[in-house]
Amino acid sequence: MKFNLIKTDISSKARIGILETDHGKIETPIFMPVASKGYVKSVPTHELYKVCKIILGNTYHLHLQPGIEVLHKAGGIHSFLNWNKSILTDSGGFQIFSMKKLNKITEDGVLFKSIINGSFHFFSPEKSMRIQRFIGGDIIMAFDDCPPFPCSHEEAKKSVNKTHRWLKKCYYYLKKNPEIYDYKQGFFPIIQGSIYRDLRKYSAEEISLLEPEGYGIGGLSLGEEKEQTHNMTDLLTDILPKEKPRYLMGVGNPVDILEGIALGVDMFDCVLPTRNGRHGMLFTWKGIMNIKNKKWEKDYSCLDEFGNSYVDQLYSKSYLRHLFLSRDNLAKEIASIHNLSFYFHLIQKAKIYIMNNEFLSWKKSIIPFLQKRL
Repeated sequence: MKFNLIKTDISSKARIGILETDHGKIETPIFMPVASKGYVKSVPTHELYKVCKIILGNTYHLHLQPGIEVLHKAGGIHSFLNWNKSILTDSGGFQIFSMKKLNKITEDGVLFKSIINGSFHFFSPEKSMRIQRFIGGDIIMAFDDCPPFPCSHEEAKKSVNKTHRWLKKCYYYLKKNPEIYDYKQGFFPIIQGSIYRDLRKYSAEEISLLEPEGYGIGGLSLGEEKEQTHNMTDLLTDILPKEKPRYLMGVGNPVDILEGIALGVDMFDCVLPTRNGRHGMLFTWKGIMNIKNKKWEKDYSCLDEFGNSYVDQLYSKSYLRHLFLSRDNLAKEIASIHNLSFYFHLIQKAKIYIMNNEFLSWKKSIIPFLQKRL
């Protein structure tokens, strides 16, 4: 995996780079649609091919279903999905730790109960790496300990230390067990430390010693104030090597993404565009629209006059509202495609202003529109 920094905005830390895996080149900043179980909900793969160069799978979900035997026999996740572009796989750590009532955490790993059939499974750092080798993502994430929010400094410190111990186990497993398929896998460790600056700084500095291909920033957007999220991100992008990509995990809405870009983040993922789309919430250049509201009943204008997706011009607000009230699955598909297209269009616009050294002024001017409720 390679990463080349192309341009940095002079008014902020916003930057453009080229991330290259064996499945292609990706211009950053980039948003990765979430395909936890091997698919982006309500979005056919042929639609993803139109706008996307990398998607995100999840080790926890793919391990439970369809299972690594199915994926391995298919030749890896790319063959299974018929997706010839890049894939990043999360380690499953966040999913496991977010289901505390079903888990038992030990020094060696986590025993957890399947949400599908109640069967018990055990994930260790080595097990997570082994599964990710068999899944075959282009970028794989370390198995980390994600503390809840809020948590005390002492709890966060214990979590950071465990994350670092587990990271070493991940690292040594990958050294001893090379890729299974005929392409390389990049490895990203994950920085933890909750909202504590000293712990975040310590975690970033310790992890940097391994000189990985990139870095994940985890444990944010869990309920903390936005200012705290920004402060931690700002701190970390000052510490992390400039020649490596930074991935802010689980972020976020359009405003959060622009703030992350301004702070030097290169990669993002979030379920918001598709999850909100399935519930009739559309992101547009004029604001956020609940298409199920009565006010759109006789509005025959297009979904977003400034949008760049074919669905923006092909369908009217009135018609999409009708589909949602009719509970037709086409409604979820149209809205999800629209929202994903909006995210990619937003980042495409951001790159233009980064190249012109005008990113901060543009961000300031556009955010009020992005936050407006229509």
